[in-house]
Formats: sequence, C-alpha cells, structure tokens
Amino acid sequence: MAESVPASGPRSGQVSGEDAGDRHEGERLQKVLARVGVGSRRTCEDLIAAGRITVDGQVAVLGRRVDPETALIEVDGAPIGVRPGLVHYLLNKPAGVVTTADDPQGRPTVVGLVPAEPRVFPVGRLDADTEGLLLLTNDGELTHRLTHPSYGVEKEYVAEVRGAPTRAVLRQLREGVELEDGPTAPARAALLDPSVVRLTIHEGRNRQVRRMCEAVGHPVLRLVRTRIGPIADRSLAPGSWRSLTTDEVRALAAAVATDPTAPPVA
Repeated sequence: MAESVPASGPRSGQVSGEDAGDRHEGERLQKVLARVGVGSRRTCEDLIAAGRITVDGQVAVLGRRVDPETALIEVDGAPIGVRPGLVHYLLNKPAGVVTTADDPQGRPTVVGLVPAEPRVFPVGRLDADTEGLLLLTNDGELTHRLTHPSYGVEKEYVAEVRGAPTRAVLRQLREGVELEDGPTAPARAALLDPSVVRLTIHEGRNRQVRRMCEAVGHPVLRLVRTRIGPIADRSLAPGSWRSLTTDEVRALAAAVATDPTAPPVA
C-alpha cells in the first residue's frame, strides 16, 4: 500500500506558495518599500492604495510584486533606490583631491577616500582645487537625475574672492552673467564678509562659479561647496565621509521628483 502524503503543508524540498511567488514574481511592493525606509508596511500599503507609487512608470496596486534588482520604483515621482547593496556616501572633499575613480597622474582621488566595496562613483564633479560636499553612490537612477540639467538641483558654494564685491556685482550674479558658453541662469548671491560670497546655482557647467566670479571682476581665491540640494553637514571634517541617512536619501529623491508639486511622502 502506498504511503499517504499529508494533505496540508509543502513536501520536503518544496516551497510554500508564497515563497514560490516571491521566487518567481519578486517581493511584495510594500515589503520592499518598508525595508528601504519609506515607512511602515501599513504606511506603504496606504501609499500604494492612494496611487502615489509607480513601478516602471505604471501606477502600482496592492498585491503588486517587484524585482528590486530591476524595478524602477517611484514615490510621488521621486525614484526610490531599492536594489540590494545600494550605498550613498557624503564626502567633504579636500583641496588637491580629484573627482574621478582613477587618475593617470597619480593624484589622490575621491573614490580612494571612501570604502572600496561596493564600488561607487562621484555624482558630478568638483575641481581639484575646490573643496566641500560631494556625493558618491552606486545608485545609477538617482545619479542620473541629480546630474541632469533638467532637474535643476541647487548647489550652494562659499567663495573667498579677490576684492570686495559691491551690490551691483551681487545683482549681476543674481541676474545672470555672460560667459563664453552663454549667459548663466539667475542665481542667489549674498555677501557673508567683504570678500566672501555665498552663491547658489542650479546649473552644472564646468567651473561655473569660478568663471562667474571672474567675469564680474572678482576671481576666486578659495571655493567650498556647502550644500547639495537638501544635503548639508557643517560638522563633516575635510577628508571625512559618512553614509546618508534614509531620510536624506528620500529628501534627495524628492528633490529630483518628476512632479515637484506632488505632496510629500507621509
């Protein structure tokens, strides 16, 4: 007589229906969102039900499963990095360090100041002589949006310049400066000291702040980037780095949201 098989429960070596679903269809969307800090699983379910989550450009529904390795998941139009192993570093770059992964001249690089694994890349560039905040990550989608000119992420700099800029000079910087590659977009400019200017721009032209200051007759003597979008850290020492918090990553993603008028994530 054949040995009977229990009517309930998986056979030895088999997986349950839900585990099989996870294997073949991916993970439940709310579980993935909760794991990367969007909110509790219940909060994430509410976001999905409200139509505020998209997967690969389509509005998600409750019960949706995703592959974190390949899915583009957005909350209110802001990309949320969910691929396992994503890291986001904030570095205070010292002068003399180049913004590249490798330098043929043998100069120190920003990549050499952060952990070697996983491999990361700088988001945008800072000149070798420019100091200050720089992001490094292996999050390709966030990098693309942060560096693409259409998203217009603000970058704030403090420049020590030659001479003492007048109100008229500050007005020039605010209204736009004519450069060899065309006029700059309006910027924010304020005088912190007689020879120290705080300049906030949202373009990403090569050596733009230095060229703007030189064009108005006040060449830069020292330049420090103090903010990238919503990210700033006055306590981070030159040459030091730290990982961004979950809230900071979400704030960066929100800064490059497709729809900047969308309500913030609950």
